[in-house]
Parts: sequence; structure tokens; C-alpha cells
Amino acid sequence: MVQRQSKEPGEKATKAAKAQQAAKKPRLSARDWADAALDAMREGGLAAVAVEPLATRLGTTKGSFYWHFSGRDALIEAALARWAETETEAVIADLAAEPDPERRLRLLFAIALESAAAEPLVVSLLATADDPRVAAALRRVTERRIAYVAVLFGELGFTEDEARRRALHAYSVYLGHTQLAHAVPSALPSGEPLAAYLDSVLDPLVRRDVG
Repeated sequence: MVQRQSKEPGEKATKAAKAQQAAKKPRLSARDWADAALDAMREGGLAAVAVEPLATRLGTTKGSFYWHFSGRDALIEAALARWAETETEAVIADLAAEPDPERRLRLLFAIALESAAAEPLVVSLLATADDPRVAAALRRVTERRIAYVAVLFGELGFTEDEARRRALHAYSVYLGHTQLAHAVPSALPSGEPLAAYLDSVLDPLVRRDVG
């Protein structure tokens, strides 16, 4: 009994230290987990999204994960929604301050082509497009992007059908550029030649005398 009492202060101190450490550590949010899942997708595709490795990456336990998500599928859905938010909606919102639609269009493609070389996530997602969750996310994001670009062409005076056609053409160029940027980057221009290349793509599309 005496020995047990002599250990109690040490045990209490240890528990207090652990409690203090836990209190100082910020609680992870669902967004933190979704962002970590996206990072995993960038590095190893959809198969890299696994709870235990992500918990290790975040310096937490699986308990934190299950506080926010019912399972891996829910995390993947949240990560894909986060991708749409950061790589599409946020970009569109940032461009809203530019009143000129042609300027907005050129800025958009400058941003898109620049990020294409640095961002492997789109290529990773395209490689796993047979997964229903990924396919649905790609469909939503692609339609949103093409629709937004079509709005810009509409503001330039094109009919709805023509604006949609030109937006699809422009988006196809973006996807091809993205694939080349990761498969054969040496085939693509950079610096000033990239700007000239961008103009050569967009100039015919914004001219009304091109059918």
C-alpha cells in the first residue's frame, strides 16, 4: 500500500503532462484530413489514401479520423470536394475582380497552364477515372470549368452554342498541355515562348471571324 502511494504523484504528473500536451495540440479538422488525402493522391494516386499512413503524416491517431468520417470512402469524397473548391471555385472567385472577359480568359489560362506543370493531381485523377467517385468528381469539375469558360466567350459576344464549342476547344488544349507537362515536359515551351504559345491558342478563339 505504501509503495502504491509513493507512485501516485509520478503517475499524476505523467497524466497531467499528457493532458497538457494534448490541450496544446490543435484539434484536426475534416479539412485537414481532406488536404492530407489530396497530398497522398498527388504522390501515389487513389490507392495512397489510407487512414493509418495519413494519421502518421498528420501526427495523430485513427480516432481523429473517425471523429470526422465514417470511413475511407467518405474521406475520398471530402478530398475530391476539396479539390473542386481549391482548384476551380477559388480560381473563379479570384478572377471575378477583372471586369474584362478576354483579360479574364487569358489570366485563367495563364494560371491553368502554369499550374499544370506543377500539379500532378489532375493526371493522377485521370489515371483513376474508372473509379466511380473520381469519375463523378471529374465530370462535375470539367462541366463547371467548361461552363465558366463558355460564359466568358458569351460575354465576348458569341452565341451560347458557339461559346460552348470554343470553351470545349480551349479546355481540350488545357488537358493536352497538362498531360504533356508530366509525360514529356521538354515538348512544351516555357517563359516568353509559353506566353506566345498561349496567345497562339487563344487568339483564334476570341476572334469572331473564326468559325
